[in-house]
Amino acid sequence: MAKVISTLFVSADGVAEVDPDWHFPYFDENMGRAVGEDYDTADVLLIGRETYDSFAGAWPGREAAGGDDASFAKQLGDMRKVVVSRQPLEFSWRNSELIGGDLVEAVAALKADAGIKGILIPGSISVVQQLLAARLIDELRLLVHPVAARKGRRLFDDGDAPYHLKVTATETFPTGVIRVIYAPAEAPAPVGYDEVKDRVPEGQSG
Repeated sequence: MAKVISTLFVSADGVAEVDPDWHFPYFDENMGRAVGEDYDTADVLLIGRETYDSFAGAWPGREAAGGDDASFAKQLGDMRKVVVSRQPLEFSWRNSELIGGDLVEAVAALKADAGIKGILIPGSISVVQQLLAARLIDELRLLVHPVAARKGRRLFDDGDAPYHLKVTATETFPTGVIRVIYAPAEAPAPVGYDEVKDRVPEGQSG
């Protein structure tokens, strides 16, 4: 079964709607390597309409220009791109297709496709939120910037129940960016203060 991985740049206060002013100053070779590793996990990109428009408006031209990022641009162009949109689209970027039917049902079918090794969701906050709620995300790969953005759309929406996660890997870059990889986890057993009060430092319980 294919793994569904979300990869996001986020601020320390959880904003995943990237502002270039707080993002690019922290982009170094370590972050570039991490991004490359995330893309190497997948052969399908699952992206929302806004992310698709942004990518399709930039990467084909960069591939054609033949600059330093041309090989990565070609990698993106060669990948299968499944786009989530409520409206029909005319695609200008090769290997692009509109997702068929209900998002959750379509992604479950992609996960079950034996011919797919991995599905990567770059950005696309609303897509990630819907798939988190449906328990279809296998990994959250976050590059947490040492900045409180204070405005912008956050990764986690409001809901009735928390998402419990386990950390499977962490790495700290010289810029202060923390790469953290989470996987879904079961909720811990209920614990109250009486069960933890013996761990409170002496003299600091009041």
